Amino acid sequence: MFPNIVKILVASLSTFVVGILATPFLTKFLYAHELWKKTSVQKSLDGGAATLTSALHNDEVRKTPRMGGIVVWGSVLIVALGFMIMSFFVPSATLLKISFLSRNQTWLPLFTLIAASLVGLIDDYLVCRDRGGHVGGGLSLTKRLILVLIIAAIGAYWFYVKLGVSSIIVPFAGEISLGVLFIPIFIIVMIGMYSGGIIDGVDGLAGGLFSIMFTSYGIIAYYHTQFDLAAFAFAVAGGLLAFLWFNIPPARFFLSETGTMGLTTTLVVIAFLTKAVVVLPIIALPLIVTSASSILQILSKKYRHGKKIFKIAPLHNHFQAIGWPAYKVTMRYWIIGMMLAIIGVVITLIG
Repeated sequence: MFPNIVKILVASLSTFVVGILATPFLTKFLYAHELWKKTSVQKSLDGGAATLTSALHNDEVRKTPRMGGIVVWGSVLIVALGFMIMSFFVPSATLLKISFLSRNQTWLPLFTLIAASLVGLIDDYLVCRDRGGHVGGGLSLTKRLILVLIIAAIGAYWFYVKLGVSSIIVPFAGEISLGVLFIPIFIIVMIGMYSGGIIDGVDGLAGGLFSIMFTSYGIIAYYHTQFDLAAFAFAVAGGLLAFLWFNIPPARFFLSETGTMGLTTTLVVIAFLTKAVVVLPIIALPLIVTSASSILQILSKKYRHGKKIFKIAPLHNHFQAIGWPAYKVTMRYWIIGMMLAIIGVVITLIG
């Protein structure tokens, strides 16, 4: 009998190796075409001067390319399609068992990863061509949200109509059917989780946290005997570790929108496929807190006559602004992320 754990091991190691081997070619291209942000952000989301943000990131001096997320989704796509093609042309029971593409488990997360990442890639390219110093540059927030909404709607349709899934598992309470409410809940969760992508920006921070989150859901999927989905989640984690190898200080590139857009939306799909979306707020709490800190900062400045809650938002930048070195922010976030992941996985397994 072919052990399913081998499928997972091969998937994660393959994406890691592909990512490591592909990175020198990618970085050469990114640096040759100067695909980095040309000017620091000059205005915040509320229209005010972003003096602290500009000083903290200093994009004019630190010419670090964006689009590092290509390492992650590119390696996953190459490995997933590579195994499928090899199993088709080389009739082998082993290759068939190693391939992790399946209609009911991995078609949707792979589609989501690639579709959202390509949207993010377009945004990154436009950001690299923008010299105005606006917040984010590239595609407007409205356009990005509309595109995420479209991807979420396709995902909700696939779940509800094609897979016949309309329920979630609540730990210690069992499976609960949501009926048609599954569709709006799925869309809301995906849009909400996407907002947490602003956690990118400190060397190693986002890559480490996302690898922890996808590993957690890989374990949950394995527990539910969703072995293809588990292999896919660990494949993403392997790609993230390859990215992280080059993203630790000093970063060779940033994850940026082509990374965070694909990863946040795909994480939601996996959470619903495992029916363990209830523990997503625990496992992905760093993303939620990051998004919430920016929202609270905007509301505070608007309704409290310009008063701030944080020196700078999002929260990880606040810690930098009060004197924490970047490596301390990253390592402490990793520690918190690991503890939250353990809690989320344990609740799922015993619930």
